[in-house]
Amino acid sequence: MAAFDQTVLRGEMRYDEPLARHTTWRVGGPADRFYAPADSQDLITFLQQLSADEPLFWLGLGSNLLVRDGGFRGTVVALRGCLEEMALVDDVTLRVEAGASCAKVARFAARNGLCGAEFLAGIPGTIGGALAMNAGAFGGETWERVSKVETIDQQGQVFTRTPEQFEIGYRHVKGEPGEWFLAAYLQLEPGDVDAGQAKIRQLLNRRSETQPTGLPSCGSVFRNPPGDHAARLIEQAGLKNTCIGGACVSEKHANFIINSGNAKAAEIEALIKLVQQRVQEMSGIELRTEVRVIGEESGQ
Repeated sequence: MAAFDQTVLRGEMRYDEPLARHTTWRVGGPADRFYAPADSQDLITFLQQLSADEPLFWLGLGSNLLVRDGGFRGTVVALRGCLEEMALVDDVTLRVEAGASCAKVARFAARNGLCGAEFLAGIPGTIGGALAMNAGAFGGETWERVSKVETIDQQGQVFTRTPEQFEIGYRHVKGEPGEWFLAAYLQLEPGDVDAGQAKIRQLLNRRSETQPTGLPSCGSVFRNPPGDHAARLIEQAGLKNTCIGGACVSEKHANFIINSGNAKAAEIEALIKLVQQRVQEMSGIELRTEVRVIGEESGQ
């Protein structure tokens, strides 16, 4: 880990920062270092001071993420609240920085009379996270709208890349090793402002009716198997409302695990494994997680 020249950094560095404050499950031990850059140029300066072998994790809204109770040995780069710029490049193209929330992007596009991004309102994360996993909702997927992206490596070098340079699938994206998403260019279509905003309201109403949006969760835990739905398989296995400690399978939507108030990451992880085991026994189908699990178990 390099010693930082604080005189050239404009962002905020914290040490032993509890990641439970920054994840939608509200669980997770501390990160050794937690840096919130002031902007993209400050991020480049910060990365140029990092050791090449420093463990690095990029954090957006903290959805789709389980941080173990022992925390993360390395540096977390937090994009929320900093890399959030959105701008019209031309009549149908948006450039969106990786820290912008998907919901804000959907509303920005609609306000500017562009359609095709409404589905993003149903994704509880940032554009950076959506790019990393090809997040989707309401029949739309992120990379269907991407014309190019900007990435950055651990040395602070910025690249422009096209979708053809990535392996893209269902909740799966593989690009150049050691690069992270900095911004995306979204290709949309001209539309009607009122119609776009009405569609977003309709999608959000549907989401609140079918998902436990008011409780700490990570979003959907498991990928849908081909031709089926994870929630149906979990419900068929009789697992709705099954709990381990403070972690419970949602009564409202079986593909959500909620923190009922005092869950530990270890309890959530144990419940994930229990669900996978029971569904495998009942249906012969192996459920794969959408969730990224990082960090060390408590006591290590």
